[in-house]
Amino acid sequence: MLSRRDFLKLSGLALGAAWLPPLPPDEGPRRPALLGRTIYLNYIYDRPSFNGRQVGLIPSESVFSIYNTIQSTDNYYNRTWYEVQRGYVHSASVQPVRWQLQTPRTELPPDGFLGEVTVPFTLAKAGPGANYNTAYRFYYSTTHWITDVTVNEDDGQVWYQAFDDRFHEYHWVRADHIRRVPASELAPIAPEARDKRIEVDLDTQTFRCLENGQVVQETLCSTGPYLRTENGRRLFGTPTGAWLINRKRPSRHMAGDDLAADDFFDLPGVPWVSYFHWWGVSIHGTYWHNDYGRPRSHGCVNLPSDVAKWVYRWTVPAGNVAERETNGDGTPVIVIVA
Repeated sequence: MLSRRDFLKLSGLALGAAWLPPLPPDEGPRRPALLGRTIYLNYIYDRPSFNGRQVGLIPSESVFSIYNTIQSTDNYYNRTWYEVQRGYVHSASVQPVRWQLQTPRTELPPDGFLGEVTVPFTLAKAGPGANYNTAYRFYYSTTHWITDVTVNEDDGQVWYQAFDDRFHEYHWVRADHIRRVPASELAPIAPEARDKRIEVDLDTQTFRCLENGQVVQETLCSTGPYLRTENGRRLFGTPTGAWLINRKRPSRHMAGDDLAADDFFDLPGVPWVSYFHWWGVSIHGTYWHNDYGRPRSHGCVNLPSDVAKWVYRWTVPAGNVAERETNGDGTPVIVIVA
């Protein structure tokens, strides 16, 4: 017998399928450029514009093929759209992902290793087997400390034990969904450059890295929103001023302190975290939205995970895969607002 939860899930999928129009007659096999995972329900439009006609929808937590990335001509802060099988979806609530199975390891280093999820998501279980309760979904590009390995006696599946660095618990994930991050991937970028700094513009939601005054990395970001004005000074969730990168973690389980709060968040495996403020404000990778260019955080600087990894490598102090935390004052971070 289906549970109420399973019934609602299947009903939602059926409803989503009903919204999808039939494939056009000339639709033939195409090679996708990558995959997408819908973070929330996403509408399909007949052209890459919110002024287009809605022709279908993709339910949340669906994985689908992306054939092209397109910049719309709309006057909108986020103009990135993805071409899908039946039209176009806006990028804001789509995480670009891949499906890359790994060769499991049955022997681990004494201290374990840093692992990265290489599939759209994997289920983190209470024990090493598919029949155990699910504690979390670990999403693509998240990073986790792998501390043990075992083989399920029933089906021969290899499972890794992942340590939760916030709640000090352990979860089990399929080993073929986790890639070991080698030390070479975190080799410092431009270590010889002495004049490095980061600039974050809260008005334009722009993130820049500079060497000797020259921009070497620039992208849109998402910061903490405007909160209030005190004594003529505008206060934001992201603290303005001049700071220093002072601590790094290649993986961090971030969560709100009040489980009953309306805006409580629970985000295991946040990758490539570079802290610059004593509140715990940091620059880090993001997998729960893809909507850079407007404030969306509680104060941290949200970046695409690949960019956050680049920043992690480029800034000082240098982090590595052997240490769960690196400390020391380093690269300046200047947070400004007009």
